[in-house]
Amino acid sequence: MRTAVVLFTRDLRVADNPALHAACEIADRVVPLFVADPSVPSSPYRQRFLAESLADLRESLRHLGGELVIREGDPVTEAVKLARETGAFGIGLAADVSGFAAARERRLRRACDDERLALKLFDSVTVVPPGALRPSSGGDHYRVFTPYWRAWQGFRHRPELPVPRKVCMPGGIAPGRLPAGGAATGLLPGGETEGRARLSAWRKTSAEYAEIHDDLAADRTSRMSPYLHFGCVSPIEVARQIGDVEAYVRQVCWRDFYHQVLAYFPDLPHKAYRRNADEKWADDQRALDAWREGRTGVPIVDAGMRQLAGEGWMHNRARLITASFLTKHLGLDWRAGAAWYASLLLDADVANNNGNWQWVAGTGNDTKPYRRFNPVRQAERFDPTGDYVRRWVPELAGLPGKAVHQPWLLPEPERRVLRYADTLAPDPGRT
Repeated sequence: MRTAVVLFTRDLRVADNPALHAACEIADRVVPLFVADPSVPSSPYRQRFLAESLADLRESLRHLGGELVIREGDPVTEAVKLARETGAFGIGLAADVSGFAAARERRLRRACDDERLALKLFDSVTVVPPGALRPSSGGDHYRVFTPYWRAWQGFRHRPELPVPRKVCMPGGIAPGRLPAGGAATGLLPGGETEGRARLSAWRKTSAEYAEIHDDLAADRTSRMSPYLHFGCVSPIEVARQIGDVEAYVRQVCWRDFYHQVLAYFPDLPHKAYRRNADEKWADDQRALDAWREGRTGVPIVDAGMRQLAGEGWMHNRARLITASFLTKHLGLDWRAGAAWYASLLLDADVANNNGNWQWVAGTGNDTKPYRRFNPVRQAERFDPTGDYVRRWVPELAGLPGKAVHQPWLLPEPERRVLRYADTLAPDPGRT
């Protein structure tokens, strides 16, 4: 009987999972495997989300007659070891473009060659595979989003794959224990079941996305990014379900765009993408610490940073404002900001996190590298009532209306009574 190992990485689902689907089609027995790698940096939020996602995946596989085998250690060593123990002919997994994934693939390929195992990678992390679209004018990838968006819209992506009817496993395999979860926030439970339910529910109101997605206080974005990052929901299913909402589909396309950028510029997390980019950054640890801790004295910036710390997530508009403040107002290195985001965000994706940080910093794919966001104007436009700031900066809860966005303009006696007053920055509205 033919046996195949499916190594789950960023595809923690049974619906539209190409690696799992192919294994069930060509093999008599399938061994689903996840390896908890202690070398991968994480956060309590991601640990919790991952643990819930794995528990959900295990339950789904059990309903299909299978099991999720969990091991801890090096994914290459554990996958090859399990393939050898079960007499498998090969290993399948999702293709990925991060430096970590590329190194894992190289090591796994060498190990499989040594053991005479087949190795097959499947495109399942993005809607359009990173290498599928290339500019007609030449070059290995698109450097500007708009022409990529036009090409992406015309690409005929693969069809969604059904959930396997059955997963047959060899006997005698110890399933292993689920990894421990981290801090619970009461928001965004992990797993395919929750992710697909969220997508289905949000679909009913998604037509309003273009009008409301920048409203900070309303918080009416889909929050699908963590489910896409962990592969709890297929990006192709998301694109299909929300296909008639162009403003949202463009965001899905941006995700693919940065994956193809990272595929051809692996140094994206470390080096400026744009040639001759200005990389003269200030060295001010106190300013960086204040930004991280949400005590810069600029309410909209501090609200965003406190949301990040409190939820492991931040509204996209707040991400733009806080990133621009760090790089364009404080003049600090975008790499420090990207690293801080990566340490806390549930959806900390290497391609999107670093691509977006470079875009804001003027070192990446933005065609207007000197663009900057005025935090006061952004606050007044996207948090006009000040409710978002009051939610995350309770020191300012008693201020009326737009006064919450510029507390430094209050008369001195009123400023003095604010516990927030000792962090008040010079007026950033002038810049």
